[in-house]
Amino acid sequence: MNILSWIVIGLIAGWLASKLVRGSQFGIIGDTIIGVVGALLGGFVAAQVFKIPSAVSGFNLETLVVALLGSIAVIFILRLVPGIGRR
Repeated sequence: MNILSWIVIGLIAGWLASKLVRGSQFGIIGDTIIGVVGALLGGFVAAQVFKIPSAVSGFNLETLVVALLGSIAVIFILRLVPGIGRR
């Protein structure tokens, strides 16, 4: 996946995660960063659990779901950090 695909998937996944997890408004840049980090986290966890080489590959529904789940996990982790959590 090239960098543009990572940014687009990250933007979509971060935005969806911020809408699903209410009270987590990080803005467009924050949502994109959360989405990209979520895609990395989700891809790593999915690869370990399902024993597949790369869970995040290309611009498809599977990648978006993995990135979304990873982004939701990142938001919940960020809520544990004082000062970053709910706004």
